[in-house]
Amino acid sequence: MNEAIETPLRAFMNALPFPPDSFQVDALRSVEAGRSVVVTAPTGAGKTVIAEGAIAITVDGGRRAFYTTPIKALSNQKYNDLVAAWGSDMVGLLTGDNVINGDAPIIVMTTEVLRNMIYEGSSALSTLGVVILDEVHYLADRSRGSVWEEIIIHLERSIVIVALSATIANPEEFTDWIRSRRGEADLIVETNRPVPLTSMYMWKDRHHGGSVAMLDVFTRGGRANPTIGKLLGRSKGRFQRFTTPRRTDVIELLEGDHLLPAIYFIFSRKGCDAAAAQVASSGLGLTSKSERDEIREIVKAHVAHLSPEDLTVLGFGRWLSVLERGVGSHHAGLIPAFKETVEQLFLAGLVKVVMATETLALGINMPARTVVIESLSKFNGETHELLMPSDYTQLTGRAGRRGIDTEGTAVVLHSSHVPFSRVSGIAATGANPLRSSFAPTYNMTVNLIARYDHDRAHELISASFANFSDVYRKEALKESLLERERDLLTFQQAAVCDLGDIWEYARTTGVSRSRNIVSSALYPGAVLDVEGTRYVVLARSWGGDRPRLEATSASAERKILQTRNLALGTVVLGQMSLPEPVRPSHRAYRNEVADRLESFIPFDEPVPVFGDTDGNSIGTCPDLDTHLSWVGRADRVERDIQRLKRRIDRSERDDITAEFDRLRRVLSGKGYTKNWSLTPTGETLRRLYNELDLLLADTLAQRVLDGLDAAQFAAIASIFTFQTRGGDVPQPPHSQFAQSPIDAIYDLWEGLTEVEQSEGVTPTREPDFGLVDVIHGWASGLDLDEIFDDEDLRAGDFVRATRQLLDLLRQIRDGYGTYREVASEAIAAIDRGIVASEVSN
Repeated sequence: MNEAIETPLRAFMNALPFPPDSFQVDALRSVEAGRSVVVTAPTGAGKTVIAEGAIAITVDGGRRAFYTTPIKALSNQKYNDLVAAWGSDMVGLLTGDNVINGDAPIIVMTTEVLRNMIYEGSSALSTLGVVILDEVHYLADRSRGSVWEEIIIHLERSIVIVALSATIANPEEFTDWIRSRRGEADLIVETNRPVPLTSMYMWKDRHHGGSVAMLDVFTRGGRANPTIGKLLGRSKGRFQRFTTPRRTDVIELLEGDHLLPAIYFIFSRKGCDAAAAQVASSGLGLTSKSERDEIREIVKAHVAHLSPEDLTVLGFGRWLSVLERGVGSHHAGLIPAFKETVEQLFLAGLVKVVMATETLALGINMPARTVVIESLSKFNGETHELLMPSDYTQLTGRAGRRGIDTEGTAVVLHSSHVPFSRVSGIAATGANPLRSSFAPTYNMTVNLIARYDHDRAHELISASFANFSDVYRKEALKESLLERERDLLTFQQAAVCDLGDIWEYARTTGVSRSRNIVSSALYPGAVLDVEGTRYVVLARSWGGDRPRLEATSASAERKILQTRNLALGTVVLGQMSLPEPVRPSHRAYRNEVADRLESFIPFDEPVPVFGDTDGNSIGTCPDLDTHLSWVGRADRVERDIQRLKRRIDRSERDDITAEFDRLRRVLSGKGYTKNWSLTPTGETLRRLYNELDLLLADTLAQRVLDGLDAAQFAAIASIFTFQTRGGDVPQPPHSQFAQSPIDAIYDLWEGLTEVEQSEGVTPTREPDFGLVDVIHGWASGLDLDEIFDDEDLRAGDFVRATRQLLDLLRQIRDGYGTYREVASEAIAAIDRGIVASEVSN
């Protein structure tokens, strides 16, 4: 770079309050050169600087910059950060339910908003210069990950993409895919944490008065700490010596070791609230009077927009009481105002401990001195599963405040259900590969048909990271298959025996010859010929028909013979009497036996130790062991070959383009497409961005919602946006106000799933009626306290679900003239009170 020229990049770097790291400079030079870039780096390493620099370079060049995030809360945070840096006139926000300054040069948005703009051919893309895909590893998310791939595939190739990711195990593969779609792209990998991390293991010892202790998970050499393994190994039997320490004990120890502030991860909302209340009531004294006064002032400012009645329903008094004691909880069940309050108090050092679910680990700027993980297993809605290494890395990425702490600390609590070896293994791995969750949808299918011809649409479907990775793996599988087939030929040739058919021999007698031992001849006094050396059996021990023999030879040396390892040509030459008493361990005794062996007279016919040769001369081959060893290898290779062929065949059947074609057949059968074009109903489906897109389109096309008033319309529409936590879908309710449309929607769903199953398509999930009555009450004007009679529905859930419903109602209003008026009335009916004043994540 020419030092004499003040380029936008140099101006940006000169304005930084600190010298940029080399990986930041390298990434920004790629952007300056017009190349896309993939950056993987630990949490807190400074990926945000790259995003801000890319924005500065692009805006200086007269083009727009889009900053995308996976969640609305992160979008709101980034919007506020960029407004502070650029001013409110330069920055806008688009999150589906919130539009601020939408024509600004810099726009922060959720990824779905950008995907929708691409499909709709928005004019806003005409001057777009760069797209920052923050948290791009979210691509692996099973429910939403496809959106990231759709953007990378369909975005105009000239637009630079800056993909920011946490540490992943396969960045080269991911970057190769980006290059295949975008042209030139550079990979920037940063492995160093700005603040080193120390992983600790904590337990409670019942043998020492319930004391709590912790040690490093790893030694200085990076190995699992053997001291912990040995210590825990002593806790056997019904009474467990070591157990999980109480939450109050954990916080007390951390405070004593100057390891606060801390984020304490608990994978349960109720668990977070209970833990916060428990620690707050323990009398630890985490805050001073002046701090409590400051907490109250900050809280007051954050909840000023909420009515006293709503605050009562939200349990404001209890929540504030916990905060005043320096503890808070943070999870998706809280309204945004409560979460944002906790975040500000924690960053200000007023709240010392936050009990949080894993959602806090995603992008929110809340670094801590210490991160505590209460359990390495979490419930996924169906069963408990261990955290992946990437999950551990993401959670512990919050430990260590840059410029404040010399190191961060991650503490894993002891659990009798998770061995320490698993704990150290998860902590040591660091990352797992980024895997695609891409799957075509009905909406994606109609948009591809509308925008491209048949060949181009198939080409784009095949361009997904999922397909790219499948090709990668398929080629690797095929290469492995060829290699194993070469091995098989080599092993088969090596197994050949000149004395007979080794394959027939192995088939009839088995590759392992141990079951053919004539063990009745192998008792003390038996004289064996083992590959030309005579041995006298002195003692026989355990082993059933495969005994362990203690023997000696003419040299009087003590010899242990494992019968299963004897050469197949071994024979019993005869029997001789042994001196009494038998003392195989005594040298003098063995000398006496060796003397007698010199005068031993063998049987006329030796007895083979390995019988069942059926006269087959191959059984006498001196190299039979070697031949059978090669047979065994060949058998194992053949099993490998069959397994590889099955995997290749399965990968062929799982091809994404085949799934796309199956979806097309469903759409064609239901009248949404005709040949390679959309019918009028197919055109309306293009603008329905919803998990139940086709079921919703059927409902609207068949006029199921005709005649409903605004409250009823909103309530029925919630069926398509709400999903009960835990996966237990309520049965269709007996509604006093809308039973007919509820029954009709359920019938449509059953008919749709029948068609999908007949075409081999994954059936559309069952519609969820769990929010119908709540939304109807809210849209009818009821207050918050009148609709909350379900402990499982938290205020934060209600706000988020209602704002998702608002987004769907806007889609219906804008895309279906028949329902424009009632959808507008429904929007006005539910966009009020706590819903209107909060922006959900």
